[in-house]
Amino acid sequence: MYTTIIFDVDGTLLDTEQAVLGSLQKMLETDYNQKSDLEDLRFALGIPGANALPQLGITDIEQANDRWNYFLKDFMGRVKVFGGILDVMKTLDSKQITLGIVTSKTTEELRNDFVPFGLMGYLPHIVCADDTEKHKPNPEPLLKFIEISGADPQKALYIGDTLYDYECARDAGIDFALALWGCRNHEEIQARYKLAEPRDLMRLIQEI
Repeated sequence: MYTTIIFDVDGTLLDTEQAVLGSLQKMLETDYNQKSDLEDLRFALGIPGANALPQLGITDIEQANDRWNYFLKDFMGRVKVFGGILDVMKTLDSKQITLGIVTSKTTEELRNDFVPFGLMGYLPHIVCADDTEKHKPNPEPLLKFIEISGADPQKALYIGDTLYDYECARDAGIDFALALWGCRNHEEIQARYKLAEPRDLMRLIQEI
């Protein structure tokens, strides 16, 4: 039985794909005269901007990341909580399961992009990109979560939507469930569990 459930944010709790990629595309064209297809920018999902931007040939990382967040505001109307997530949060909380977040967002990005959706009350333990030196797919963020929460890693489950999330969990020795509702390449990810929709998490917990 899992006693701790850890969530990624983008692509797992929040449907942010269009907003993240659209704002990156706009920033690149406006500030760097780079025209990119959204598909070519998909690699940036699930890792910190500081890791994604150098792969696009950008050297002024801090400025570019600030501008990316600036343009993201224009796309926030497209961001929404995935259907069923709130009900799952309420049910898990009622079962006294420890909940939390391990995300590639910085603390500021989490505050601006996630807090307004009203889920933070269910998520007392949080690890953001600026809480660790290394980032997903490195296991350090999940190991940091175990440290601050006091959770038993053998009874913890990490839920994410990318290969980076899976590799982070694998190397931290934590079971992983793939959120198919936010994942586009699930065939390439050897997750222990694959969940078609959020409520499948409740079925999984009841079966174990």
